[in-house]
Amino acid sequence: MIENKKSHSLYLSIGIQTKNIISDSCPIEGFEMLRRAGFSCCDFSLNDYLQNLSLYNFEHNDFFSQSENELRIFFASYKEAAQTVGIRINQMHMPYPSYVPNASKEFNEYLFYEVAPKSMKICAFLECPYIVVHGFKLSRYFGSEKAEWQKTEEFIEYLAPMAKELGITICIENLYNSVGSHIIEGPCCDAGKAASRIDRINEKYGAEVLGFCFDTGHANLIGLDFEDFITTLGNRLKVLHIHDNDGIADLHQIPFTFTKSLDNISSTDWEGFINGLCKIKFNGVLNFETAPVLTAFPAVMKQDVLGFIASIGKYFAEEIDIRTGKN
Repeated sequence: MIENKKSHSLYLSIGIQTKNIISDSCPIEGFEMLRRAGFSCCDFSLNDYLQNLSLYNFEHNDFFSQSENELRIFFASYKEAAQTVGIRINQMHMPYPSYVPNASKEFNEYLFYEVAPKSMKICAFLECPYIVVHGFKLSRYFGSEKAEWQKTEEFIEYLAPMAKELGITICIENLYNSVGSHIIEGPCCDAGKAASRIDRINEKYGAEVLGFCFDTGHANLIGLDFEDFITTLGNRLKVLHIHDNDGIADLHQIPFTFTKSLDNISSTDWEGFINGLCKIKFNGVLNFETAPVLTAFPAVMKQDVLGFIASIGKYFAEEIDIRTGKN
């Protein structure tokens, strides 16, 4: 079994999403697995309680219909287990989408007025500073990216006062869209526009209520320039979703898994990723969004696989330390 303990000399912490690792029945077992693998942080998969595939089919459960007190009681064991083991809940993902085109008014109001604010309260209860949201994929419905953003901004403006009160930063994420058999840019794929919008909203509320989540897999699918995108965002970049794919599908696999050809050049620009983080002096968590990997391997290998992913995080951290003169 791989035992990859985080070096105390590393400047950056390493995290991973909790999906397929931590269970409702015994959260502490999953958190201990993370610690043994070498993680010190986690990305709490709140979106696992109301999954996107169901929402796109106009289906939802009543998990978020529970009262705030009932939800706090439900997640209390997670909070206690994380604190006991020493794993920091650094970020989480709000259930998405928060708006479903062609769904009923009541359906979307449930997502808007029940799921979103209660997600924020759960985030605060777990003492998590960042929550990632998906911008609304509506450009083809509204006819422009500008109109699409206006709908997303309404959602952010609704949550912004609560974010300020609770001390949480909402993070928008670069997404992709599927049109027929083609992958095209989705919301938040223009770093310049994203930076300007984040600054404007934060200035309005006098707090960092809005930040950015850079998703490496989504960026690879649509061919973003990693280094330029990250550099343009600067300190607005708060959290990361690190994973790999073949440039064709959103596979959420282990970094360095895919190559462009037999000469073994990675399909994902990990060098640009490292350079970008160095340039902006990123001081957040190197967080992996690789949950599907854990069901691809036999269950008995889960600890080893987690250890291997953590070792890649350690490599990223050490490279950034060296290049920025911290080690």
